[in-house]
Amino acid sequence: MRLFAPALAFVDVETTGMGAHADAITEIAIVRVDAPPDGGDLRVRAFSSLVNPGMPIPPEIQAMTRITDGMVRDAPRFADISRTVTTFLHDALFVAHNARFDYAFIKHAFARLGERFSARVLCTVKLSRRLFPDAQAHGLDAVIARHGLRCPERHRALSDASVLWDFVQVLYREHEVDTIESCVRRVLRTPSLPAHLPANVLDDIPEAPGVYLFYGDNALPLYIGKSRNLRERVGAHFSSDHRSSTDLRLSSEIRRIEHHETAGEFGALVREAALVKRLMPAHNHALRRKRDAGVIDLGCDHVPRFVRVDALDPAELTGHYGPFASRRHARETLLDLAREHRLCAKALGLEHRTGPCFARQIERCAGWCVGQESALEHATRLREALGSWTIPPWPFPGMAVLYEHGEFGERVDAHVLRDWCWLGTARDQSELARLIDTPPAPELDIDIARLIIKTIRRGTRMHAVTAPETSGAA
Repeated sequence: MRLFAPALAFVDVETTGMGAHADAITEIAIVRVDAPPDGGDLRVRAFSSLVNPGMPIPPEIQAMTRITDGMVRDAPRFADISRTVTTFLHDALFVAHNARFDYAFIKHAFARLGERFSARVLCTVKLSRRLFPDAQAHGLDAVIARHGLRCPERHRALSDASVLWDFVQVLYREHEVDTIESCVRRVLRTPSLPAHLPANVLDDIPEAPGVYLFYGDNALPLYIGKSRNLRERVGAHFSSDHRSSTDLRLSSEIRRIEHHETAGEFGALVREAALVKRLMPAHNHALRRKRDAGVIDLGCDHVPRFVRVDALDPAELTGHYGPFASRRHARETLLDLAREHRLCAKALGLEHRTGPCFARQIERCAGWCVGQESALEHATRLREALGSWTIPPWPFPGMAVLYEHGEFGERVDAHVLRDWCWLGTARDQSELARLIDTPPAPELDIDIARLIIKTIRRGTRMHAVTAPETSGAA
């Protein structure tokens, strides 16, 4: 049998619950199938073990899996079997049913040991859907029933892992090899890497948040992007089944990839915005447009005026409305608010005709333009309509620090902020102290300001910079 990968690892785990962050593995099984390069007989090996999860197993889970607290009390911890697990998974395609579940638990189990695990993952649910599109269900019970497979101990790891290998063997009896391999490629969205990149270029990119830079022949990058999963996102640029026109152009120009890992999404977003503005990559059209960014100011006459951010000191943002990517964006927002709140386009400075505004003629203006609403009444309603766009006061007396923890707690980034500006990010206490003692001048970036405002409105905790704060940071 010609397998669609040199080595397959069929994996199943039983757990204490559904959340890989909070729950733990109670049983693991791996059926590994290796195809010899000379085309000889397949080599099939199996490993299974109960695992002491270090926490009670909920009664409903015990009832489903028939794995009890007593059964795992003297079982090995994951740390005790981690080397064996590594051996069985090494250089193999990770195959599981609802694979994200099993993969997440194993990834977290290794992370708790301070180790990083990653693998190419194939979900047999997705494979079943592609190869059997007329089937009504693709859960494991449905797959077993549809193909007459034998699974003597359903919801026990070794039985469930073994039946996946049986399912794959059925595929080879019912479909042509080329059909199976085509479907596998689509499920994996296997990147068709540009010829100028080494075949293992993705191996060095972590499954972690961060920023990636695509370079061509020149010193400046072609494109800068960010993601919560760098390897997955970079690979997606080269997946032939869903490339955009930009991805196709990049594929022909790219010569190398650089990446910068961050603790979380906030760090990736601010670093991407800052790098794009500084390096001006050719293909980042949207984030490069910063000269036209600005805010709305309501003067004494309550007429909205667009003020470009380069004309404002960062500390002066408070009380304005926005920020907006451009004058056009601000105008479109005002037009939307006028339609929604029956505001007068003439009072907003959006129309300069004589007589009533157009909206009044179709009875969609409350009447400022014909004297039926006072200027004060209209101004009050305008401020209420703009409420969600109000830039609040900077909530700290000076600088503040946002601590961002990595998914497994092994990395902490300390983002130093002031007046809606990002001053920099520190990885350790001494770096943070230097950044606070000699901060750069705040530089207003509309994208970063918008991100910080959104982060604060979500209630994310930040720490005001004080003497005790700097001494115990990061």
